[in-house]
Amino acid sequence: MYDVKSMKAEEFISDEEIKETLAFADANKDNKELIEEILEKAKLEKGLTHREASVLLACEDEEVMSRVYALAEQIKKDFYGNRIVLFAPLYLSNYCVNGCVYCPYHQKNKHIARKKLTQEEIVKEVTALQDMGHKRLAIEAGEDPVNNPIEYILECIDTIYGIHHKNGAIRRVNVNIAATTVENYQKLKAAGIGTYVLFQETYNKEGYEQLHPTGPKRDYAYHTEAMDRAMEGGIDDVGLGVLFGLQMYRYEFAGILMHAEHLEAVHGVGPHTISVPRVKRADDIDPSAFDNGISDDIFAKLCALIRIAVPYTGMIISTRENQQVREKVLPLGISQISGGSRTSVGGYADPEAEEAAEVTSEQFDVSDQRTLDEVVNWLMKLGYIPSFCTACYREGRTGDRFMALCKSKQILNCCHPNALMTLKEYLEDYASEETKNIGMALIDKELDTIPNLKVRQTAYEHIHDIAEGQRDFRF
Repeated sequence: MYDVKSMKAEEFISDEEIKETLAFADANKDNKELIEEILEKAKLEKGLTHREASVLLACEDEEVMSRVYALAEQIKKDFYGNRIVLFAPLYLSNYCVNGCVYCPYHQKNKHIARKKLTQEEIVKEVTALQDMGHKRLAIEAGEDPVNNPIEYILECIDTIYGIHHKNGAIRRVNVNIAATTVENYQKLKAAGIGTYVLFQETYNKEGYEQLHPTGPKRDYAYHTEAMDRAMEGGIDDVGLGVLFGLQMYRYEFAGILMHAEHLEAVHGVGPHTISVPRVKRADDIDPSAFDNGISDDIFAKLCALIRIAVPYTGMIISTRENQQVREKVLPLGISQISGGSRTSVGGYADPEAEEAAEVTSEQFDVSDQRTLDEVVNWLMKLGYIPSFCTACYREGRTGDRFMALCKSKQILNCCHPNALMTLKEYLEDYASEETKNIGMALIDKELDTIPNLKVRQTAYEHIHDIAEGQRDFRF
């Protein structure tokens, strides 16, 4: 049944193949010779197969895991340097016709406040996000053909791109909406979206159908094959993810790697990003109701092994995780994080109203409550460059063009100076005094590390121009 190039969900994500993979991993988790071969292959930074990576996931040898973590950190540096890209989610509507048992937006939840932003309210939300310093958004909406049709999503995207407040502008809109048709993906592409993101939630078909008892999302094949339709519709940057805690984590790990292998085999382009959310508490959702929760240590192991197995992909961790967990996994491969996030509809322009309301509209509780400025400050103190860069998307470096540069590790030649220039914009326009002082020192230090003298000189000049009031330089 297993065929990596098949266009049928149950063939490129084969339950039989995953079970055989897990059995193989259990049988070889203490096979020192095989583990050494896998680690040597990983050092080449070309990735691992789902079977190879699953052996490492099953292995409990502390010395092996120490090497895995060190390798994950090195691969992250080699592909993405010390940059961390920042973004914020923007919830447009929580109307939804699905019955997903892990999400408070499910149709039967009569307690949650149902909201849908008007275009005027979107202007207020995006203005508030721009005043924080954000340049990149991930828009979210429940699945509801009446309240949230594709025309509404497209209108929202157009509105967002048209908002320019002071020096603020949203330069990249990523989209996380339900699986849809090739025609609708073509419309999203024409609207200028960045990455299309769709979490699988679980790759276990039987478990998937139990977790989605009603609604269009119940169709496992249609959901799982969405990325192929998105690619067919011209969207060449797609983002995968599972919701860890719903099903057995080793099964999900093998499944998401198989999905990445499938996209590579069929389209020549693997996932632009992989997200690693965990089930968290929300209105009428208790994470303890799911008996597959994972510890922080297992979570860190998963992050490290995804980085090793899919070295080119961007890895995203959201504000579902608290500061301590984020700090634990940042060195292990994370390249994007959210900051100052709100998961309620309309939560940025008037956060006090949401907090004071008796009925919430949040999708899940935010564990990291810090402001964007506090997150930027924290990242710099840890030695990272907070980046607000959107240059690749705007320069057409997407899909196979991005992957070619990323896999050859040439993308750093653009990303490093672009990160410094966008950080300079943030420091000039939005940062607190302490954050600005730390950032200026970091920029001075990092400019000197740019290897290409011409690029270094141009970056110096642009950073001076930003201080003089100019904006939006990019390589």
